Amino acid sequence: MAQKKAFEVDAWLARPGEHTAIVLVYGPDRGLVSERARAFAVKTGLPLDDPFSVVRMDAAEIEAEQGRLIDEARTVPMFSPKRLLWVRNAGAQKGLAEQVKLLCAEPPGDAVVLIEAGDLKKGVGLRATVESSGAAMALPCYADAERDVDAVIESEVAAAGMTISQEARQALRRNLGGDRLASRGEVAKLVLYAHGKSEISLADVEAMTGDVSGLSVDDAVDSMLEGRIDAFDSMFTRHSQNGSQAYQVLAAAMRQMQTIQLLRGAMDAGDRNAAGLVAAARPPIFFARRKTIERAIERWSGPALQRALARLQSAVLASRRRPDLSVAIARQALLGIAVESARSGRRG
Repeated sequence: MAQKKAFEVDAWLARPGEHTAIVLVYGPDRGLVSERARAFAVKTGLPLDDPFSVVRMDAAEIEAEQGRLIDEARTVPMFSPKRLLWVRNAGAQKGLAEQVKLLCAEPPGDAVVLIEAGDLKKGVGLRATVESSGAAMALPCYADAERDVDAVIESEVAAAGMTISQEARQALRRNLGGDRLASRGEVAKLVLYAHGKSEISLADVEAMTGDVSGLSVDDAVDSMLEGRIDAFDSMFTRHSQNGSQAYQVLAAAMRQMQTIQLLRGAMDAGDRNAAGLVAAARPPIFFARRKTIERAIERWSGPALQRALARLQSAVLASRRRPDLSVAIARQALLGIAVESARSGRRG
């Protein structure tokens, strides 16, 4: 299959396949799609500011002009060994998918096709065509995980010859991740603000950063853990209405519940109380959330945590099978956990 898993994309981009004629970069993180598409374009070695070597098109143009992409791919380059055909804003356009299918069957010898797309369904249209071709490569781009966000922070801060304190890093990480370019821009703004300092502090972060992840996922998860049903529902609704993915909240909830399960197990084994376990946790828990996690460890029993995690895992699976219902599926699962937490709190 001509595709890479999300964690394999950067390694492939460092050494792209020499005989890959069509590259599809797609996913919900438009900033990361754009950044990786540009990284591939640079790797072609073509001058990106030369209109004879790089032809930029919008997917809507290709859809409106039947055969446009085919004609461009078959055009013999005059001033370079190859041309780069760079297509943006691709999605469910049938005309584009059909032209790409023809190019996959007979790959162009004098052109490389680079396509930037949004979140494409598995097994359908453009994505299915590229993934089934030996001459093409599909590169998924999903919202940055914690490790990816740390890499963005580290690269920008190190490039400025600075360091960042652990508390500042944790606070900054909470506000990044929804869009790679927005995250990188936010860190660059912070670096500029702290210019002249050797280390970026928590005060610098609080003064300069906004929530560029789109919404505060941690706040929604904390409301769920604490059984604040109305607050959770309001935050989750806001998260969904702003176009963010429901799986981000599900994933954050699963990570948090798994952490609590480990700490609760240690407490049941007689290894210190909740406060001591939270203070010693590695990686460290952000100081503003420690009380919430302490209360959750005390409130949630081992069996209850197991049930909650099973509910979340089922929701993740169901949302993948029915992406059109992902928001409703995630809301129902998370709200159920919030209700159980509220009941546990009243019993306690």
